[in-house]
Amino acid sequence: MTTFPVRLLTATLAVATACLHCTASARADDVYSNSARIGLYSVFYHVSADDLSGPYVPPGANINAKNVETLYLGYVRRLTPHFAAELSLGYPPLQKTEGKGVATLGSVPYDGQIIATARWIAPTLLLEYMFGKENAKLRPFIGAGVNYTAFYDRNSTAQGDAASGGPTKLSLTSSVGPAGTAGLAYHFADHWNMYASYSISKVKTHLTANTAGVIRKTDINFGPQALVVSVGYSF
Repeated sequence: MTTFPVRLLTATLAVATACLHCTASARADDVYSNSARIGLYSVFYHVSADDLSGPYVPPGANINAKNVETLYLGYVRRLTPHFAAELSLGYPPLQKTEGKGVATLGSVPYDGQIIATARWIAPTLLLEYMFGKENAKLRPFIGAGVNYTAFYDRNSTAQGDAASGGPTKLSLTSSVGPAGTAGLAYHFADHWNMYASYSISKVKTHLTANTAGVIRKTDINFGPQALVVSVGYSF
């Protein structure tokens, strides 16, 4: 785990603890309609991609995405004692893509080399079912919904340009796909809750790399799974 997520999680928990003294007057059985959440968002990829196709590309040339960690933000609206709607997203991280499958392209090292970077924003809307009574300390939940992922700041690295044979422009299509989650909510003080969840979603994109008119392409299924640990304030 990188230094940034550790500091982020520590700061989040410290803020939650410090604010407990401000909520002592609220009744434990109060029902709040809204919740804002902040925490740590760890994304693990299970990439499945077609081999790159195009001029001068050897058989087996493929790509892989590096796992990332970033800030998680969420808003939850209570609908009934058992149902809630969640809108969540992560602060756009720097996503690194590495070469896979062949040791070199021409004489340029390829396998395991960072050949491209991009940032993504991926809002996800979920309908969640909360088990147990509304005033319970611990409530499991499950949810399903839809994910939208858009890519921007797409750049080929110096290594990627060398492997491609020159400066290369990248294009990645946006994705819309199903998403699901399962987790636990723990009510520890008046307005405050802690959450841990594991989510999956379907993110597919079409990559086009343009090197002075020489076009290479591939279709990518990222298969992301995400662990989220967060704290929420209800109001």
